[in-house]
Amino acid sequence: MAGNTVTRAQLSEAVYQEVGLSRNESADLVESVLREIGESLVKGETVKISSFGSFYVREKGRRIGRNPKTGEEVPILPRRVLVFRPSHVLKDRINAETSQDRE
Repeated sequence: MAGNTVTRAQLSEAVYQEVGLSRNESADLVESVLREIGESLVKGETVKISSFGSFYVREKGRRIGRNPKTGEEVPILPRRVLVFRPSHVLKDRINAETSQDRE
């Protein structure tokens, strides 16, 4: 399944199939959850989803980088980056899937 992407529409369809809400209500629910996650991250809060993982924002300081073509030093400005740390449950599930594929 490598290379496949899960879209908002697919998430909405999954909610529709599993929960039984209408397609519009399912789409609204997915949008609401994603919006809440995004807003929390913008505020710098950590988002923890049990048995899935945690999303958090990390501050990266100013540093000097190097242009790989010219070798010229270039300042890299401070910025915030989004980090995802998977839970052990998710890691175990991924590794179980990988080990089954190898057998």
